[in-house]
Amino acid sequence: MKHLKVLLSATALTAVSASAALADKWDMPMAYAATNYHSENGAEFAKCVTEKSGGLEIVTHPGGSLFGGADIKRAVQTGQANIGERLISAHANENPLYGVDSIPFVATSFEDSEKLWKAAGDKIQAALAEENLVYVYAVPWPPQGIYAKKEINSAADLAGVKFRAYNTATARIAELASMVPVQIEAAELSQALATGVAEAFISSGSTGYDRKVWEQLTHFYDVQAWLPRNVVFVNKDAWDGLDAKAQGAIADCGAEAAARGLSKAKELTDFYVKGLAENGMTVAAPSDQLKSDLKAFGETMTKEWLESAGEAGQAIVDAYKAM
Repeated sequence: MKHLKVLLSATALTAVSASAALADKWDMPMAYAATNYHSENGAEFAKCVTEKSGGLEIVTHPGGSLFGGADIKRAVQTGQANIGERLISAHANENPLYGVDSIPFVATSFEDSEKLWKAAGDKIQAALAEENLVYVYAVPWPPQGIYAKKEINSAADLAGVKFRAYNTATARIAELASMVPVQIEAAELSQALATGVAEAFISSGSTGYDRKVWEQLTHFYDVQAWLPRNVVFVNKDAWDGLDAKAQGAIADCGAEAAARGLSKAKELTDFYVKGLAENGMTVAAPSDQLKSDLKAFGETMTKEWLESAGEAGQAIVDAYKAM
């Protein structure tokens, strides 16, 4: 009987330990392919936290395999997932501050993008906190260009084109250029192009390269409209349940991921654009007319964003311009 009691106690202890281990495993949904640098960076972040936290394991789920891109933020807010990564400008319809990185032609270089994000950082974090989310880190995409299946010399050439929209800014550009906006997540882009659901879009060289869009499209115009960001955030209740060591590990590993991701984005920018050309796409700078048309759209959208973002938005822009 004594041996049986010892065995039962050991079994119970093992069960408790297994339960605790399960409770300390966090799934991290991500919208982009496993080979995309955001996903690879997220995997490095997860490994870092797992090694340094003293008991918290983070497992990434790229490619929208756990939650689709549009569902990730909500899933983390409600605790269906404890941590996740999301293109934050996709939620500008919920709070215009989330679209600060996608105001056309306000910040068109990595240097200016970093300044704008620094100016907006506290307000973005506060907005996320109001939605039960704790900001961890953000990484930019390369500058955005226009993909099309024909030559584009002016905005007039885009009229009537079915245009993939992934946030408020891209949908608004579609409206201003008399295009037809179609909401499509990155994971669905290849199929949408192959079936004609979308005929053009604006995104970084990364998206085009990852999705092999040269199989359906022919032209890429390097307009460098903006540099949107993916943001990683944690459910606040889950965050509050961590000890100081685990919280510190997430913060430290997040800072490392932000720096590593920025460096990788810079490194890959030319690689992606060259890759598009090497696979047969016509890669070109925009014509003077197209630049002029897009600049006009940018001025309109900047005014609209400032009106919707109010005093907080104006404070961000003023701080950015003062840097």
